[in-house]
Amino acid sequence: MIKPPAALEQLIDSLRCLPGVGPKSAQRMAYYLLQRDRQGASELANALDYALKHVNHCQLCNTFSEQTICPLCASESRDKSLLCVVEMPTDLLMLENTHTYNGMYFVLMGRLSPLDGIGPKEIHLEKLIQRAQHHAVQEVILATNYTVEGDATAHYISELLKTRSIKTSRIARGMPMGGEIEYVDTGTLAQAMLERRNV
Repeated sequence: MIKPPAALEQLIDSLRCLPGVGPKSAQRMAYYLLQRDRQGASELANALDYALKHVNHCQLCNTFSEQTICPLCASESRDKSLLCVVEMPTDLLMLENTHTYNGMYFVLMGRLSPLDGIGPKEIHLEKLIQRAQHHAVQEVILATNYTVEGDATAHYISELLKTRSIKTSRIARGMPMGGEIEYVDTGTLAQAMLERRNV
């Protein structure tokens, strides 16, 4: 059996670390970059190298940042009494894009998943508790995903905060904007009914 050059084989193996990329996809990407887009491959390598050297975690909210304190945490215009807990930096960006929240954040960088070996230490819960106990914080909003792991994470955090007498809330779930009842799944519809509010 003929094998590709060692350097190419190493590139293929390295690309497999990306989520959803199997052996065939990694092989296609590697061959494409080397055969059709060497300039793109070079830019990708440089961007990865730069990011690895310059992007770390914000000391306060734990999101990715090139500074010790990210621009959101450093902003004087943010409401320091609210602390929203999200799973990933992408969740933070989505919430910011709604233009409805002006508080602070804490990014867990994951969610509790014992089967995958992800426990409280891996999602920086000790750091979150320290942040939540800051005198300015009056409410912690749990904005983890509505998955089994996300719910378990929110429940675990709420129990930790309850013992410290810190007010917690959970983002609501229910009908999507523009959604029509006949096309919404029964679980979402049931939750929308349960979480109804006065108008």
